[in-house]
Order: sequence, then structure tokens, then C-alpha cells
Amino acid sequence: MATTRTLFVSALAMLTLTACSNTEPDTPTAAHYLASQPDSGPAGGEIDDRIGLDNTDLPALARLDPVLLKALHSAAADATSSGVDVYITSGWRSAAYQQRLFDEAVRRYGSTDEARRWVQTPNNSKHVTGRAVDVGPTDAADWMSRHGNDYGLCQTYANEMWHFEMATTPGDTCPVALDDPSDERAEGRR
Repeated sequence: MATTRTLFVSALAMLTLTACSNTEPDTPTAAHYLASQPDSGPAGGEIDDRIGLDNTDLPALARLDPVLLKALHSAAADATSSGVDVYITSGWRSAAYQQRLFDEAVRRYGSTDEARRWVQTPNNSKHVTGRAVDVGPTDAADWMSRHGNDYGLCQTYANEMWHFEMATTPGDTCPVALDDPSDERAEGRR
């Protein structure tokens, strides 16, 4: 009787384990993808304060779109000759780092809607694709907003004087800046 009972318990345990096992192949999820990317430090695109355009060994600059980086170099050289130093305060960001910034903004502003006025999700941020850059200090952002179109660089959000993207042909007029990143018109610009 003990042998029958042992066989029954063993069979039941085997069926339970089989039913609970995952028979599907392992496929990465969005959470897995985000977890596999650096979310802080230079590897994730984080910049302590600001960097010059000569720091091309840092991913924040190295992973920028080459056309954007070339335009930034040209603009910065001309700004410097006008007495304005241009620094990068944020460039390329890993999706994980962008998610962390968004999560911090949700906590700070109290809702996802309010957070999106200042920080985009990884799926919508042009920083993640290397097609956006934030410049500083204020006089550099001001210079860039007045002269950036000469290089194709445009301030794309009215509430972010520091945020620039390649949004026009060099020398042409920049499109009207959106109110903020949550502006529904931004959907067509992604």
C-alpha cells in the first residue's frame, strides 16, 4: 500500500510540476529589455552636470545621430566665436535611463499626464534614438534658439528652451515649437 501511495504522490507531483512549467520559448519582454540596459552612469547616457562636445568617448555624445552631432559642432564653434560656450547637459539616453527619468517625473509632478509635459516615455523620447540634445547654460540655449536654424537645430518645445532636435534644413525656418512634449501634435513628429 505504501508503494502505491508513493507512486500516486510522485505522479501527482510530476503532473503539478509539468502543468506549472513554461513550455514556451523564452522571449524577452519590454521589462527584460529595460533591465538589460544601463539605467545610470555614463553607460546609460547620464551626464553629471555638463560636458563639452569633445567628450565623444561618452555614450551621451557617441550615440547621438551623426548629422545632429555634426550640426552641434558647427553651431558650438560659431557660438564660441560669439563669446558663448555651448555644453551638452543631456544627449543620447538608454531606454532604461529614460524610463527612470519618467518615473521620477511622475513622482515629482504627481501624474503621468503632468510628467509627460517635461519628460517623455522611452517609446516617445528622441533622446533614446539619439536625435535630441539638451544644451546649457542658459546663454547657450538662448544663442541656439536664435541661431540654431542655421544648422538645422530647432527648439521643439516651448517649455524646454534647452531641448534641440534636427527639425529643419540648415538655413530654413524652424517649425513652431510645440507647447510641451505632451502636445498631441508631437505624435506626427516622432
